[in-house]
Amino acid sequence: MTLLELEHVDVFYRDLQATFDVSLTVDEGETVAIIGANGAGKSTLLRAMIGLTQCRNGRIRLAGEDVTRLRCDLLARRGVALVPEGRRLFSSLTVEENLLLAMARARKGPWTLQRVYDLFPAMKEFRSHRASDLSGGQQQMVAISRALLTNPRVLLCDELSLGLAPKVISEIYACFDGIRKEGVSIVLVEQDTVRARSASDRLYCLLKGKVRLAAKSSTVTPEAIREAYFGETRT
Repeated sequence: MTLLELEHVDVFYRDLQATFDVSLTVDEGETVAIIGANGAGKSTLLRAMIGLTQCRNGRIRLAGEDVTRLRCDLLARRGVALVPEGRRLFSSLTVEENLLLAMARARKGPWTLQRVYDLFPAMKEFRSHRASDLSGGQQQMVAISRALLTNPRVLLCDELSLGLAPKVISEIYACFDGIRKEGVSIVLVEQDTVRARSASDRLYCLLKGKVRLAAKSSTVTPEAIREAYFGETRT
């Protein structure tokens, strides 16, 4: 069943048009990757899905409901959560205080403090540390856990691997299976095309704000991704 649907969406970043006529779908329990170079419109499109940036044209539907004009807080109550680029934790608060804030107005669901500590066992060891004292990888664990504690139906992840060591990135991505087992769909914005392809069920590639490639991740070739990513044409 389709959970999230974008239909002919145009999104602007300030006065500049960032996406053109974008259509995509995310099914229940599915991971969808959105790839593309810097400036392709990936993050702006994600912001539109959570209501931080309004669509000028097109429709966004969540479980069949038109949510195109809904505010961010109302979308969160309907089950959309964002793990933003750069994590954006409350730096002066402890890890657990950051997590408890997310639970204040959470939807009912399976995600609890104990459940996210089970997902990231190391996080329990530094739960009393201030967020500003954590490494980038540790902060990313907290950011993902904070989003999960709202009990989302769809989890939007913006550049999870940015600035992290390969080993840490692998540990972060390893949590996806556990998240999906709870019925959460994932939309993953990522510049690392290899990791995006291996972690997703379907893949969309944006080029200058337009969908250049849409395919099942298991069937798309590295050559097709390269052509879509850079706008190359076969000779």
